[in-house]
Amino acid sequence: MKVFTIIFTIIAIGLIIFNITQIDFNNLLEGQSVVALITIFASLCAIALLQVLRLSKKVNNQLNNRK
Repeated sequence: MKVFTIIFTIIAIGLIIFNITQIDFNNLLEGQSVVALITIFASLCAIALLQVLRLSKKVNNQLNNRK
């Protein structure tokens, strides 16, 4: 599970970097910039969810080892 979250986190970071290059800072809310901003936000949400999943698995493993 750890490898899964790391791989998808790296993919999400790659998407963020790519979409930053697609943003036109003079016209943030027009055309391709809107799509890039939405994708950046979605990638950040995916990273947050993956980290929550990773943390919950870690807590679950610690609780199981305690018994």
